[in-house]
Amino acid sequence: MKNAKKCAKIDKSMKIAKKDKQKGVFNLQKINVELTKNPKQKPTDESALGFGKIFTDHMFLMNYDEGQGWHDPRIVPYAPISIEPSAMVFHYGQADFEGMKAYRGENGKLLLFRPEKNMQRLNLSNERLCIPKIDEDFAVEAIKQLVNIEQDWVPHSEGTSLYIRPFIFAVDPCVGVHPAKHLIFCIICSPVGAYYPEGLNPVKIYVEQNYVRAVTGGLGFTKAAANYAASLKAQADSEKLGYTQVLWLDGVERKYVEEVGTMNVFFVFGDEVVTPALQGSILGGITRLSTIELLRSWGYKVTERRLAIDEVAQAAKNGKLTEAFGTGTAAVISPIGILKYGDDVFTINNNEIGSLSQKLYDELTAIQWGKAEDKLGWSVEV
Repeated sequence: MKNAKKCAKIDKSMKIAKKDKQKGVFNLQKINVELTKNPKQKPTDESALGFGKIFTDHMFLMNYDEGQGWHDPRIVPYAPISIEPSAMVFHYGQADFEGMKAYRGENGKLLLFRPEKNMQRLNLSNERLCIPKIDEDFAVEAIKQLVNIEQDWVPHSEGTSLYIRPFIFAVDPCVGVHPAKHLIFCIICSPVGAYYPEGLNPVKIYVEQNYVRAVTGGLGFTKAAANYAASLKAQADSEKLGYTQVLWLDGVERKYVEEVGTMNVFFVFGDEVVTPALQGSILGGITRLSTIELLRSWGYKVTERRLAIDEVAQAAKNGKLTEAFGTGTAAVISPIGILKYGDDVFTINNNEIGSLSQKLYDELTAIQWGKAEDKLGWSVEV
């Protein structure tokens, strides 16, 4: 009976107004819904969720075919996707994705954090990878509807959330290098806890000097799947040395700071907060943007520029580096307590979380979980 009422509610709200920008009119496109007949057992111990290991009952799918465009939007039971072994994604890596979360507010409402920014960035990735752009407003509505269906999967415990993974991949059964003519847009969801097992405790970071993540003119500013495959070797090597992640340097001169693991990175030098400028090889993070906007609204001096690792090391030696932290959807704020660069190992802020890192984490999560007034209009109710 509960599923029947939910289905009726969903069917009524699934007619999404999709704007035809050239004609200036709205066309109605319906998202078809098929609810699962075999619901999964939901986790009972939310302290053991981990990250990205459990998936909900349903997923969103939409197809692209040349000449027809994006079509057949639907929410269906979570299940394997059948594609040909010759599908282009396996051979040429034409795939991108996004990462975002749904939060259960204290009033029981489900909230998204700046979802329009994720869809804008997905289209930025799409353009670079020759993937047809999606309708951003429609995609946000699809996410809302999927989360609404999966609302019982959104965990209740402090610090938990429902991770949302939209992704697009090429399915042409063709071993030939050219832009795909057939693709799938999929969205899956996963109830998650903390991304790093350390939680908000400072992490140990290793400055990578052998491998590079990306170069200007490449894919570094996108969330292309290939970027993450290229990062695995360095990450595995750093873990063997007892470090959580790597600090990436630029791919040309090997001396300028870029990202930390899969996160953007910030350094606090006295009263100045410095983060690497977006120059084509660094991902424009939504949490990065929000952090910069928050800091500036608080009166902090935030500088986006090229930052040499030697400058960071010198500041660490003379005590001017007071805090360092990564920012990203998964961990929000991840303080850096230990930084290894060559033979030097620096301890930052006594390997404790700094006051600014804590303040940023508290403010961002308060907005995300609906605990604080959202003066900036970042939260979107499902």
